[in-house]
Amino acid sequence: MAATKPTVAVIAPGMMGSAVAARLTQHGLVVRSLLAGRSDASLKRARAAGMADATPAEIAACDIILSIVPPGEALGLAEQLAPAIRAASRKPVYVDCNAVSPDTVLRIDRVVREAGGVFVDGGIIGPPPDPDSSKTRLYLSGPDAARVAVLGDYGLSTPVQPGPVGAASAMKMSYAGITKGFTALGAAMMLAATRAGTADALIAEMGVSQKALLQWLTTQMPKMHSKAYRWVAEMEEIAAFIGPDRPGSGFYTAAADLYRAIAADFEGPNAETAALNAFCEKAGGKG
Repeated sequence: MAATKPTVAVIAPGMMGSAVAARLTQHGLVVRSLLAGRSDASLKRARAAGMADATPAEIAACDIILSIVPPGEALGLAEQLAPAIRAASRKPVYVDCNAVSPDTVLRIDRVVREAGGVFVDGGIIGPPPDPDSSKTRLYLSGPDAARVAVLGDYGLSTPVQPGPVGAASAMKMSYAGITKGFTALGAAMMLAATRAGTADALIAEMGVSQKALLQWLTTQMPKMHSKAYRWVAEMEEIAAFIGPDRPGSGFYTAAADLYRAIAADFEGPNAETAALNAFCEKAGGKG
């Protein structure tokens, strides 16, 4: 007899959440979400992904709940769903897939377990999954990780990270600290060089001595502007992961400030984002 397909909730229908949901629905799973009060863009993504609107009780009745929200909303979502999980006759497996520190994950774990649910730590590395989901991996950790790894049969890549709850998030923090921290460093220097009038010289030198680095930066930078608001809390979580008294933590606090400024600029005057775009366009033939 074939195994029963799990029902899955994905919250919320952002770029990543809707892409994950689409992979699951394309492989025959029912995917629910909380759509009340969502923007028109979110509702459009949810419809395209085949996500069904549901009440908190219907979310809690799912086999697996995937929390995919901005890092600053991760704990709040668990607290919001805790009453429905507590009232559910059959408890779901709750997976926090967000870019948060292991300490934050343990707080979310406590909320879910106190409501009677099962908790699995998750960390997504890669872009919103397309038909080649191998480019995007949902790392899982904790004693119940295997219960979520079954989603590997339904279009996702779900490697289990050895270790307890917190191990997958530590992996995510370490990876994002390099990639997004490096993007912050590049943005700060691109803007400084532009203000100093040395952008052309910097591009020319990097085109000779750091060609791969220049290509990576100028490919990643234009993608960052619309995501900068999400990366503020992520940088703060990475600073907490390093530890406030450890060297390097302050860099990520500063990176959070930089992304906060870029997010405000992206929503307003577009002066700094335009400067970054101009730098990348000039470097196009050098990278």
